[in-house]
Amino acid sequence: MGATDRATAVALVLVLMAQAPAALAQGSGSQEPMSAIDWLSRSVVTPAGAPVPPGFAPEPPVSQGAGVESVSVTPLDRPSANGLGLLPVARTGLPRGLWGETPEPQLATLLRKERLDTLPAIQSLLMTLLLAELDPPRVPDPLRRDTLFLARIDRLLDLGALEPALALLQQADSADPEVFRRRFDVALLLGEEDRACAIMHETPGIAPSFPARIFCLAREGDWNAAALSLATGRSLGRIDAEMAALLERFLDPELAEESDLPPPAHPTPLVFRMMEAIGQPMPTTSLPVAFSQADLRSNTGWKARIEAGERLARMGAIDPNQLLGLYTERQAAASGGVWDRVAAVSALDRAVSAGDAEAAARALPATFAALESHELEPVLAALYGPRLAAMKLPGAVGDLAFRLGILSDDYESVARARSPKTTDEQLLVGVAQGDTSGVRAQDQLGLMLKEVFDAPPTAAPATFAGLLPARLGEAMLLATDEVTEGARGEYRRVSAGLQLLRFVGLESVARRAALELVVLERRG
Repeated sequence: MGATDRATAVALVLVLMAQAPAALAQGSGSQEPMSAIDWLSRSVVTPAGAPVPPGFAPEPPVSQGAGVESVSVTPLDRPSANGLGLLPVARTGLPRGLWGETPEPQLATLLRKERLDTLPAIQSLLMTLLLAELDPPRVPDPLRRDTLFLARIDRLLDLGALEPALALLQQADSADPEVFRRRFDVALLLGEEDRACAIMHETPGIAPSFPARIFCLAREGDWNAAALSLATGRSLGRIDAEMAALLERFLDPELAEESDLPPPAHPTPLVFRMMEAIGQPMPTTSLPVAFSQADLRSNTGWKARIEAGERLARMGAIDPNQLLGLYTERQAAASGGVWDRVAAVSALDRAVSAGDAEAAARALPATFAALESHELEPVLAALYGPRLAAMKLPGAVGDLAFRLGILSDDYESVARARSPKTTDEQLLVGVAQGDTSGVRAQDQLGLMLKEVFDAPPTAAPATFAGLLPARLGEAMLLATDEVTEGARGEYRRVSAGLQLLRFVGLESVARRAALELVVLERRG
């Protein structure tokens, strides 16, 4: 080993030995996760405070009753990351002071909340809130900095929206350990391993963990320093057995060929990449949705890329046109499963692009059935809804085209052009135009929607009255929960949520959510 290699490895060891041992046990199941997202790599070593010198014991306390108030320390040389965003106020239409008086930890909890089976319109609103450029809350977290920013990032990662998450992280202070570890993992999942290691080099104030540093030393071709770091980490008990076995195979290709490792139950992005490197790639279908981004790389098989695209599209993490590009990349190689969806979408795309109404009428039912089974109707509506509705297709196919059009961005113009055939269609047309006063309700859902849309709102529902105007953002988040959870049958909650959205100016969100509730039947 050369002098430079040895110096690099020794320096790494000295830095890591001064840090908290618990943070170095990469992959250890005995430690609490450092984040609400439990799949993030423990790629950073966080200080545990100054060590007590040998031979010195702490003195006993001189008082049994004295207390010290917690002190919040805020660096004055850099602004809070809570104000960072990708969508300016001019684009979102949201007030800059949206977060208002709601305490920062409470907002972070609300944003991190998992909302299963929410409506696409609600998901889109949440995405806007995550990406919006807004003033930090006026009541900051007294215990840690940028709590709200990190909660926004974690929710984006939960949704699989890695590229916008990375764009936000690039605006933040790279010397912050929590920012660093998220940037590192996002780069790994996007297939930018070298960029991940460059991030490590660009942040000299950050102490990487043994596994992260060994990975990057190997990627840079410094195998001697990587091997020395592995041996040192093992001898110090700073790398657990499972991670050590993986690192051994990562550094020694011949060893990797001798036997396979059992797949880890909860892989981090770092483990995921090393498993791939030793010839044991892990399928992403059973992993958190963010891992599906790894399957969108061009060196991944077409079928895996399509399935990853579908999974991400359901979460609103990629543009529908990106999924269309995957579907129409080439002709289906077989039949059944994903290939049926490829063939159906390709046939519909050719018909709509050519303006061939007869061909579109033949292709639409099969395409809708294929995508509906995977809850991808919103993708179909976004791609073709308005054009299909404008084709005036006959009979039941025309009714289906209208419903897809009503789910699209052009829902209002589609509604104006429709002569309703049924009471159900009358309800859809009324909701799309924000006035259901002339519609006769047929069921409880219709009665609830009439309660919301029969007249413009004049006051906030009682549920939210105490939050406005000082805690507007909190009220909006709670309203999205009311709509999401109430859609399972508690229509009173849906009504309150939709009325609040209308009252605060989110008319389009309220209308689209109501239309989706009827058309998609995502309830119960």
